[in-house]
Amino acid sequence: MRIWTTLLFLSFTISLFGQGSKLSPVNSTIVNSVSSNAELIKQTNQAIWKLAEVGLEERQSSALLQHHLSQAGFKVEKGISKMPTAFVASYGSGHPIIGILAEYDALPGLSQQVADHQTPVTEGGNGHGCGHSGLGAGALGAALAIKSAMDKHDLKGTIRLYGTPAEETVIGKVYMTLDGVFDDLDVCLHWHPGDKNNTYAGSSKALVSAKFTFDGTAAHAAGSPEDGRSALDAVELMNVGANFMREHIKEDARLHYVITNGGGAPNVVPPKATVWYFCRADRHEDVEYNFKWLKDIAKGASLMTRTRLTVQVDTDCHEIIPNIALSRQLVKNMQLIGAPEFTQEEENFARKLQAPLVAQFGREYPLALDGRVHPVTQNPESSKGSTDVGDISWRVPTSGIRATCFIADAPGHSWQNVSSIGSSIGEKGILFASKVLATTAVELMQNPKQVLAAKAEWQQRMEGKKYFTFIPEGQSVPKSIR
Repeated sequence: MRIWTTLLFLSFTISLFGQGSKLSPVNSTIVNSVSSNAELIKQTNQAIWKLAEVGLEERQSSALLQHHLSQAGFKVEKGISKMPTAFVASYGSGHPIIGILAEYDALPGLSQQVADHQTPVTEGGNGHGCGHSGLGAGALGAALAIKSAMDKHDLKGTIRLYGTPAEETVIGKVYMTLDGVFDDLDVCLHWHPGDKNNTYAGSSKALVSAKFTFDGTAAHAAGSPEDGRSALDAVELMNVGANFMREHIKEDARLHYVITNGGGAPNVVPPKATVWYFCRADRHEDVEYNFKWLKDIAKGASLMTRTRLTVQVDTDCHEIIPNIALSRQLVKNMQLIGAPEFTQEEENFARKLQAPLVAQFGREYPLALDGRVHPVTQNPESSKGSTDVGDISWRVPTSGIRATCFIADAPGHSWQNVSSIGSSIGEKGILFASKVLATTAVELMQNPKQVLAAKAEWQQRMEGKKYFTFIPEGQSVPKSIR
């Protein structure tokens, strides 16, 4: 009887204090740091969420993160790669040098209150439909926690938080990569708000963003059309050619476009027109092939309409090179920290956010919120989207996590995501991500063999790969997105 009583007591103790008993003194310092800075982290998310500044214009959002890092003792370098909103905040010295990525750009047209129905804060305004307000705040929390552990436990190495603008148009990290900003890192870690807790063990799509501008000749569209050469005709013919091209490219490839300038009035032959394209594929070499083909189609449209063509490549991002060694470390620490649990009130709120999608698309949602930690699978799924994190991964070993901040199976870039990341659901995921990134970074500082394993895998995956970009050498970063 006494043995069973003892076993029951031990079982209860492990259940009650299980997480705490697993944490090392260093990890306990990290968890305590994030907890003590929780209000600061949440307030930073709320401030950036309300600012909702789009890419290359995130002046106040970037300045807020820089302020908190500077106040904490980080050395902050501003205006990296000639981008006013890019920065690098550093603490410590020597190797390993661990990078943490922060993003903070919003999306146009996605203004939304924290509400269970679509209600913009400002009609037509911007909103954080990808959760980057929380991404930047979570990265800040991780950096502060790493510094706390370094100070208390006398850890050697350097932590850098990289403020990277304009991720939504895959610009910031690409130009920073071309400038060699990440080249001396040993490892780079990142995170993103998501609809589940898992790692970036798969890849992503490479992407070229380019604007095709046609110059023609204005004329009266009725009185003397023979004297005009329509730039809009050229854009439309290019788009027709691109749509026929779709039939003969690999299934993973994507072509999207918007006409950003189609002329001024119907009775004037448009003398100038511009179409903006994203050209994507799973591998950059396929993007190279497809983009060259797309440029030939544009040349053909120019010849058919006797207009002049100019092509402006804004950015060219590469697919992610996965790193399973790092991904497994991240999952291990997600399990160690323990994913946050959601209240019934939060579950109910999530169900209300799902309701319009059920009504419109007839979708079924087995879960309101996915609070599980998903393991690294044998064949990790790759993202259908693109991210300029990919370019960093072509230079140094890189991996990251997603943390549940959105409703289960959330549609990307939606008002539901804006509402979620501004709510307590998003806040729980943000704090969880801070802890996981920080524990992983400190683990790498303490265990050089883990850094070497990540580097060995990266070198193996990079065999035979050569970095190529369509961005002309020395080209400056675009001043604005449009």
